[in-house]
Amino acid sequence: MHDLRAIRDNPGAFDAGLMRRGLPPRAEEVLALDRTWRGVETRLQEAQALGNRFAREIGIAKKAGGDAAELLRQSAESKNTEADLAREASEARKRIDDLLASLPNLPTDDVPEGLDETANVLLRTAGALPQFNFAPAAHEVIGEKLGMMDFARAAKLSGSRFVVLKSGLARLERAIAQFMLDLHTSEFGYTEIAPPYLVREETAYGTGNLPKAAEDMFQTTNGMWLIPTAEMPLTNLVADEILDEKDLPLRFTAWTPCFRSEAGAAGRDTRGMIRVHQFNKVELVSIAKPEDSAAEHERMTACAEAVLKRLGLAYRVMLLSSGDMGFAAQKTYDIEVWLPGQNAYREISSCSNCGAFQARRMNARYRPAGEKGTRPVHTLNGSGLAVGRTMIAILENYQRHDGAVAIPPALQPYMGGQQAIEPNG
Repeated sequence: MHDLRAIRDNPGAFDAGLMRRGLPPRAEEVLALDRTWRGVETRLQEAQALGNRFAREIGIAKKAGGDAAELLRQSAESKNTEADLAREASEARKRIDDLLASLPNLPTDDVPEGLDETANVLLRTAGALPQFNFAPAAHEVIGEKLGMMDFARAAKLSGSRFVVLKSGLARLERAIAQFMLDLHTSEFGYTEIAPPYLVREETAYGTGNLPKAAEDMFQTTNGMWLIPTAEMPLTNLVADEILDEKDLPLRFTAWTPCFRSEAGAAGRDTRGMIRVHQFNKVELVSIAKPEDSAAEHERMTACAEAVLKRLGLAYRVMLLSSGDMGFAAQKTYDIEVWLPGQNAYREISSCSNCGAFQARRMNARYRPAGEKGTRPVHTLNGSGLAVGRTMIAILENYQRHDGAVAIPPALQPYMGGQQAIEPNG
């Protein structure tokens, strides 16, 4: 949610931010609705003052034993007028909130200008690309030859964009997640959370998923929403709360299934596990003071990168352009892992600083030391990492000519000391 006062103070900056997002100016529309709302609020306050005056005069008349009938009639009319104005004010404010809720966060000044991924900026690469003396296969070919990745049976159970993992790959998926959680909690100071996977509409609204991304989510028959990422419940842990400055930053991590309809991905990544309706992910969320959020963003990204470094996977970090960021983000780094089976880098983590955008939607605040008032916190989120895509990267980068897949040393303790996954093993 945007700060209405900031739009009043500097409508030009608001429009400039929207235009960097590829959207038309909206400040005048917002301010016109704002003027209507404030005008109704003024009339409502005047009606309330009149009602209070009638109440006092009625009390005086009755105490003096006089006839209060006319005052009572006028008071009743005033109450009706007050109720009508209160309803009108509420509707006027809702029109403002609905408009602001539909507009994405504004990019920070250092975000590159551009309408899509072609304007993204490469910041750094890390790790050496693996060399093979054979043509590297894609992960779905490797998994099916291992006899441990079954798309046909998954389709029988649930339709397209699902997978059944078996035996060594099922264990590998679990090992990857446990390794990530141990790293983030024991070395990086994140608190592990086991959140609900179904959330209320208010929770999805708080992170900016609703109403904008409703078509990309799954909703149950009773109105609950399946989480597309643990960002949603983790960030909302502080919704409607006032935090103490000394407790910040808060850092949460969770390993959860994620559910996405992929409504906008028709025809994209139809083979394999790159883009499925259900996948596992280890999420990172930080709640920080505004002056600390930029540094926290860098720290979170480094934590996600550390996973890839420990696993020996080559990757690159991209700074997303103003038109390629997610709805709630003001700045985003994408980490892309090298997939030799595709001969391409593919996203494995997206780390975003959302500033106060989500906090205003959630009414999440903190009280600075020595101050009476409160301020919105800043919220950040990132994948640390997507578990399925990490397994894809391991399969493609650690594949052998005989169809086996070596297990990275960092994961071997989580696999009972096993060093490789053998076909039909």
